[in-house]
Amino acid sequence: MTAREIIAALESHANPANVAGMARYGINPKGTLGVTIPLIRALAKKAGRSHDLAAELWESGVHEARILAALVDDPSRVTRRQMDRWVRDLDSWDVCDQVCSNLFRYTPFAFAKAGEWARARPEFVRRAGFSLMAGLAVKAKDASNAQFEAFFPLIAEAATDDRNMVKKAVNWALRQIGKRNAYLGKVAIAKAEEIGKIDSKAARWIASDALRELRRRSSIDSA
Repeated sequence: MTAREIIAALESHANPANVAGMARYGINPKGTLGVTIPLIRALAKKAGRSHDLAAELWESGVHEARILAALVDDPSRVTRRQMDRWVRDLDSWDVCDQVCSNLFRYTPFAFAKAGEWARARPEFVRRAGFSLMAGLAVKAKDASNAQFEAFFPLIAEAATDDRNMVKKAVNWALRQIGKRNAYLGKVAIAKAEEIGKIDSKAARWIASDALRELRRRSSIDSA
């Protein structure tokens, strides 16, 4: 399938009611067609892997086409420059998380970019850093504890960022790293307790929400 054919297929399934519903959940309606994720995945499977196709789909600016681009791209051909370029284009949390989960976390640069973006000022670039951390915690099976421990200072540093899209991603990264194994769970609980003492509404929310899940999991694991 060509990019033009894929975009035409997406447009044929446009659903304005879905777009309105997505907007209520904080998804940017600009360039959004309201196509469901299962349909996007079906189109991606039909299209197959193609780095060049992914680039065309991304450049279209169509919300769903960008999600599809992350599904068809070849992680082995993704460069640091491409990652930086795409992340600067992000304007919606769902595209951010889909790109990080379906593509960026499988690249050789994932850990480095997570750390770099976590200190960025643009809202969705910073979210991408923590979304990437959360994805790595689940899928990077061979990564060491030390690689994830290096993320904790960045999590604490960003805990005072009260922007909703950042705050939720920081919390997500903290929880996912803490759930990776018993050791990281203990470290995550200790870090969350430290964060909870920061004089910041965002930090207190991040800590309390994370601690509920991490302590519950810890008690189950130790039972």
